[in-house]
Order: sequence, then C-alpha cells, then structure tokens
Amino acid sequence: MSRLSYLKENALNAICPYFTMFPLEYPLRHLNKHKKNAPVIMDPFCGRGTTLFAARKLGLNAWGVDSSPVAVAIAKAKLATCEEGQILELAQRLLCREPQEVPTSEFFNKLYSPGTLRDVCALREGLLALEADDTNASVLLRALALGALHGPLNKDVESSIYFSNQMPRTFASKPDYSVRYWDERGMRPPQIDVLRVLRRKLERLSNLGMLKAGSYQQVIQSDSQSENLLQRVANDFSIVVTSPPYYGMRTYVQDQWLRHWFLGADPEVDYSSGPQLEHCGVNAFAESLGKVWKNMAASDASTLRMFVRFGIIPSAKVDAKEVMKRSLEASNVNWNIVSVRSADTASKGKRQATQMKSKSAAAIEYDYHIVRE
Repeated sequence: MSRLSYLKENALNAICPYFTMFPLEYPLRHLNKHKKNAPVIMDPFCGRGTTLFAARKLGLNAWGVDSSPVAVAIAKAKLATCEEGQILELAQRLLCREPQEVPTSEFFNKLYSPGTLRDVCALREGLLALEADDTNASVLLRALALGALHGPLNKDVESSIYFSNQMPRTFASKPDYSVRYWDERGMRPPQIDVLRVLRRKLERLSNLGMLKAGSYQQVIQSDSQSENLLQRVANDFSIVVTSPPYYGMRTYVQDQWLRHWFLGADPEVDYSSGPQLEHCGVNAFAESLGKVWKNMAASDASTLRMFVRFGIIPSAKVDAKEVMKRSLEASNVNWNIVSVRSADTASKGKRQATQMKSKSAAAIEYDYHIVRE
C-alpha cells in the first residue's frame, strides 16, 4: 500500500477497495508539476478514481471514464461533496423501507445474517430507485455500501467495517467456492448493524464538504474506444493520467460480480466479458487501445500530455513496451514518447497481477510520458 494511503486526509480514495489501482503518488507527482496552469485532467480508464482524487486534492477539474458500473460508482465518490449527516440521514431513510427482493440462495444466506441481508437489500433497492436522480449524498452512500459489501471478518463485531462473512476485500469469490470455504471452517455470518458500519466508515473520511472544481457528474460510464466519447466529456483536457487494463486480464466483470449485483445485476456470476479492450491477440489489443489514444488526441487543448502506467500480466509472455508502441502507432496520431521508466514490479502497488487467486510472478510496469506532436 502506498505511503499516502495511510493518511486520514486521503481516506476518501480508499472508500471502496478495488484491485485495479495505482498508488496516489503517481497522479499527484505529475499533476503537481502542471497545476499552476490549471489544466483539465482526463482518465479514460479511471477505475476507482485515483486520478480524480488527486485532481480533487489539487483543486483541478477532472473527468473520468470507465466501462465498469462498479468502477464508475466508486470513482464518482471522489468528486462528490456533502456533509456526513446528509449521508447518514439518507441511509436511515432507505433502511426503513422493506425490500421487495431478498436472495434466498445458500450463498447469500451464508454470506450475510438474516437482518444484515435484509438491510443490504433495502439499501440496494433504495439506491437503485434514486439512480436517475442521484445526489452527492446518494453517490457517497453507494460507494460506502460497495466498500462494506464484503471483506475479512473482524474478531470484534463491534469494530467491523464489512457486512459479510469472510471474503476478500478487492474481489468477490464465487458462490460455490465461498460456501465450501465457510462450511469447511464452520464460519457463520456475523450479526452486523449496517448503519453502524456505515457511520464507522464515514468517521474515517475527511474533507467531504470541500470540492474546488468539478462534480461527480464528470465521471461517466462508457467505452473509451467509442467514436462519440468527446461528445460526452469536456474536450479541452490537456493532461491524461491513466493506467489501461493489463493485456490478458479478462475477469473484471466476474471478479466484481457481487458489487454488480448491488448495482442492479442478477444475483449470479455473469461470465460474459463485458465491454473492454480486445484480448484475443496482441494486434487486436493494440488496435483497440489505439482507438482510445486517438480519442485522447482529439482534445482541443493546444498541448496534450499523457502519463500512462502500462504493464502486461506475466502469463501473457509478450513485451509490454512493444504492445504500447503498437497501440500508439494504431492510433494514427503523431505521438512523441518523451520518456519510459520502469515503475518497479506491480506487486509493490498490490495491483492487477496480485489477486488472491494468482500465483504468477508480478509483471514489470512502465511509466510513459507521451506528448501529442
């Protein structure tokens, strides 16, 4: 975990654990160098919104795009602002409603205690009903609930910050595996006071009432390859800070299946790939990533700089630098690679290659500084 992650002033950035994240130091380092020019920032693979949070800290205007509804729900919280009391008041109001649908599968009955499951479903349905008329409070409450949805058991239930039986924090294990794991160890779901957990998580946050630029509406769910992307976002961004998905990483939808359910999906694992970069070969991947770089180059800003952290999962056995080079060429844009530096191994940032189920060695990541000619 990065050093900055431990500071209370940055707790909002960790509102929901998410396995595809680069350390806060990375965007802050680059944005700090250019903040005097008040640039507009763009992240076309925003994930949980670390770039957006860095921009928030520096008072810069930022936009984020991601194809995952889970990522977007978390990232929006980085550009939301309201008082703690408003969030708790909304949570109390939603918890008073009786949910219409409560899953009855063995998995859900062993994941949550009956009262906790009822409250989780009440929050889920209440937030879904508000989705078309979101507010800063509902955006933050949704991200808080996603962050508390599953995680490790705490020996002291009174200090728990998760609703669930034993689970990873960053991704949801599959139902059959989970039930077998709990049964073999005699694990039962704890009796959790959902509102108390939300209050406890809120107490860790700070500066929710301070936002100098932008709003949560500047985070959109879209495929950054889309030809009409710049019709939906500001087209005057001059700095891009991002980290594309690793080539060969295909399980984003499956690994976040429980959070997808909370956001309105069916209570089963969706094994479709969802909208993402092509992974059926290096050339296909480079071509699809090239479409994103082409969109970034269409910015109206007089100067455009991209700071890109890029890597490959070890099992792919391809050269990350070569893939990046091909993607830039595929964009048909004149890019100048100012510098390429090793970002050390991905394991140091607990990034995409270090999921619990992965036993392979961590990949080397590279930091690119690229300028549009």
